[in-house]
Amino acid sequence: MKRLKGKIWLLVFLAVLFIALFLFSGLSGNISYILPRRAMKIAAIILTGAAVAFSTVVFQTITQNRILTPSIMGLDDLYMLLNTAIIFLFGSTRLTMMDRNIQFLLNAGIMILFSVLMYHFLFKKEQNIYFLLLIGFVVGTFFESFSSFMQVLIDPNEFQIVQDRMFASFNNLNIDVLYLASALFAAAALFFVRDLKYLDVMALGRDHAINLGVDFDVAARRFMVIVAVLTSISTALAGPVTFLGLLVANLSYEYLKTYRHRELILGAILISIIALVGGQWIVERVFAFSTTLSVIINFIGGIYFIYLLLKENRSW
Repeated sequence: MKRLKGKIWLLVFLAVLFIALFLFSGLSGNISYILPRRAMKIAAIILTGAAVAFSTVVFQTITQNRILTPSIMGLDDLYMLLNTAIIFLFGSTRLTMMDRNIQFLLNAGIMILFSVLMYHFLFKKEQNIYFLLLIGFVVGTFFESFSSFMQVLIDPNEFQIVQDRMFASFNNLNIDVLYLASALFAAAALFFVRDLKYLDVMALGRDHAINLGVDFDVAARRFMVIVAVLTSISTALAGPVTFLGLLVANLSYEYLKTYRHRELILGAILISIIALVGGQWIVERVFAFSTTLSVIINFIGGIYFIYLLLKENRSW
């Protein structure tokens, strides 16, 4: 236990170190203007990283699969479909002039509503979790195809706006949106706390969890709603970051080597903060904004995903 706490404190130290590096490196000029903007960006990064890590660890426990992420449910594709449809129907001017709070509530609200309705109808018929994943994958493919169809038809200049939405960005965040996202995250976390103890048992598998007195289907339904809310928050706030959850969740498993989800979730959140803050610092200071953070994350995450597949293949 002491060794586990030591590992977590090391992650805390690294997270604080990277945050301080981002906030204070190269700080000059009008500090009263620059520092609050950097602090707001850091807060958005922390919230996004926490939501992605939190939702991925919970999702992988429910599905009993460490190479899946909540994006397989089609929420990222739904986000792109919504933004593409607005530009296709009303033009990019309407999207850029729309209030940022309304944009956030529209994106997050529709994604949460879609997830809740899908979970309700599928769980109502007592389908297993893998059927739910299959439906999510098929629906996500449909959303992606429909988005691609509209992107082909719109004006090339309008497509540039759509393309900007395909990658996560922490450079143009509104502080009011951050407040709304923080409130939703806090509500989801409070709803989750009472059921946290069930995750350690559910990690043993459905049959073992039921034998130990856990109503697996009811608990899974509640957790899936929380996953949907957290994924919607991170996607609507910053955009899709496909491989971030896969990367930080598996690094947390390998680094902490524990079954306790209290530590696993905390570790994944801290690793996510380190990766995002460090990556954003590299984007701004090394690459001078010539690339985006999501490109770096997806590149590293894609390589790690291939490594996990090869590792699982060898274990078989």
